[in-house]
Amino acid sequence: MEKKINCVKAWFKRPLGVVFFNAIIALFTLVAYHKPLLDYVADNVEGSGVVIILSFALLILVFDFMFAMLFVRLMRMVGRVIIALSLVANAAALYFVNSYEVLLTRDVMGNLFNTRVSEASGFLSVDMFIYIVLLGILPALYVLCRKVEYGSWGSLAKSVGGSLLGIVLLAVVNINNVLWIDRNATKIGALIMPWSYIANTARHFHKQRMLNREEIRLPDAVFSSEEPSLMVLIIGESARSANFSLYGYERETNPLLKNDSVKIYTARASATSTTQAVKAILDHKRVKELYEILPNYMYRNGVDVVWRTANWGEPPLHIEKYRNVPRLRELYPDADGRYDGILVEGLREEIEMSTACKTLIIIHTSTSHGPTYNKKYPVEFERFAPVCNTVEMAKADRAELINAYDNTILYTDYLIHSVIEVLRGVDDRKCAMIYVSDHGESLGEGGVYMHGMVSASMAPKEQIEIPFIVWNGSDRELKELSEVGHYHTFHSVMDFLDMRSDFYNEEYSIFCAAACQSSQQSDL
Repeated sequence: MEKKINCVKAWFKRPLGVVFFNAIIALFTLVAYHKPLLDYVADNVEGSGVVIILSFALLILVFDFMFAMLFVRLMRMVGRVIIALSLVANAAALYFVNSYEVLLTRDVMGNLFNTRVSEASGFLSVDMFIYIVLLGILPALYVLCRKVEYGSWGSLAKSVGGSLLGIVLLAVVNINNVLWIDRNATKIGALIMPWSYIANTARHFHKQRMLNREEIRLPDAVFSSEEPSLMVLIIGESARSANFSLYGYERETNPLLKNDSVKIYTARASATSTTQAVKAILDHKRVKELYEILPNYMYRNGVDVVWRTANWGEPPLHIEKYRNVPRLRELYPDADGRYDGILVEGLREEIEMSTACKTLIIIHTSTSHGPTYNKKYPVEFERFAPVCNTVEMAKADRAELINAYDNTILYTDYLIHSVIEVLRGVDDRKCAMIYVSDHGESLGEGGVYMHGMVSASMAPKEQIEIPFIVWNGSDRELKELSEVGHYHTFHSVMDFLDMRSDFYNEEYSIFCAAACQSSQQSDL
């Protein structure tokens, strides 16, 4: 045994040729981190499946070998440090891909960079530690500590040239598979390590730079009435309509709202990530450009705007009254800042303090955000038990996972009801409330968890079908609509606050115009 150990030590101390060293790195990267990619290709391939699967495996191998050669030969130890860090990052990325069935798209990387420390800690688990140690830290140490003979510039040229030739040959072999590759490019690109998260991180920050440019102003508004009006818009988080008893769910998750005379609409989310979905809720239509969002537009036109949030992901806000949880804790030190209930703390006083004719209050919750559903509500709302206490959702008992999620919906019911109760006590202005979720949530259906699919068109219905709930304390009638969406929000708020502008679209308002109201009354 001692002799074998000494042989291993001697081998490890003997310098390894740079070509062989980088071939080991490339082979390890292929085997250790790309099973999800190869599984996806195998499950979705059409026609010459073996050719495509082998081509992808060889392409990853050759591509990683070429870049490893460039990094190690040109930058020596600096290049090895970069490769070592990428291995640790690969391990963490693979954990999330395997555990949560996520794809490392631009929006997912954006969510990662926008995630607060308190939310990020919810993903920590023993399995994550094992992934990072075994598939990240240990191979990284090998890359850093292994002695390498860097060789000549000629060996570098031959290696890179041979790699490029191999990539060209693989492209030629797959010329007939171009259409299939193009159709699946987004998912394939999101599973290639480390290029998926590197490229999509760059895309995210490019998008942020574009978003942070000066927004395009919308046409000024005029007010058709000076009647004092108050609208409260509640933006929900990861709430799917399937688990609201208002929408037919067998469990009683809305015991308060069922007696609040609310109107529900069938609704579909326009995106499955918080950043995209919140922007859609606040946009006047589907646009790629950065136009004035709802709170900014309202504030510029003289509306008193208040933003209360326990979440993140909104576009840049240009308003005076921004209240996040730390600020709300300062204002209301006796309130429990662990839960979204703090968002309605002092709401009545905030309304009474407003002297403006038109008021908009936006409440952005985080109540149903996973994976730690059991930590999103006070203990008295744990009606459905036992609950899931692990962040490793794929390993959780699905009944317990659903119990925990349903408790978040029960708490959401309480929060919405609390806002309605406050509005019922306002007698000096007409009031209304809209609750709309940013997107839904997968709870293991088809092996998928949470949210963040590549696009809304590809997402399962659990991530798309959302609640859209309205409480109307005015004499305005509500339309009978077969379906609504995020873009109904902007125009409905404008309509209720008696605002008109060139871009206002009456079709996207949930409130009846005079003709519509007369028609509905005559039908009665």
